[in-house]
Amino acid sequence: MSDKTISLSVNGLSYTRTIEARMLLSDFLRQELGLTGTHVGCEHGVCGACTILLDGRSARSCLTLAVQAEDCEIETVEGQGEIDRLGRVQEAFRQHHGLQCGFCTPGFIMAITDLLRHHPLETDEQIREALSGNICRCTGYEHIVNAVRELASERGPLA
Repeated sequence: MSDKTISLSVNGLSYTRTIEARMLLSDFLRQELGLTGTHVGCEHGVCGACTILLDGRSARSCLTLAVQAEDCEIETVEGQGEIDRLGRVQEAFRQHHGLQCGFCTPGFIMAITDLLRHHPLETDEQIREALSGNICRCTGYEHIVNAVRELASERGPLA
């Protein structure tokens, strides 16, 4: 197998690693960096559990090779807040009970962060359409929509 040395930034920290050229970004984050908040669900880019931000836009890390992220800025759920100081999207999920098992939550948080940065999301229909790329099997989505509605109405910095 051919190896490749890549350099990238994850949650504001710079990393250089030599990896197999075929390593997925999701595996790189989880195995090489120990950032296990990025979950792998379907491994086909359908469920959204592996969503991260790649240069500020949401991307499916299970469909992206780590070498494609060379010189990019990556944001993962670990960069959104801390246990004792949650980020705004995380706090909205907590306040509105937008999670149950939590498996899909990191992907939702990252997708919502991107959506709120780039889209107005003025109606529940727009929110539901925007979130249609992320699947949750537990919540029924109503609480997630409530959290996003509140965040969209505030429109302040998300971190």
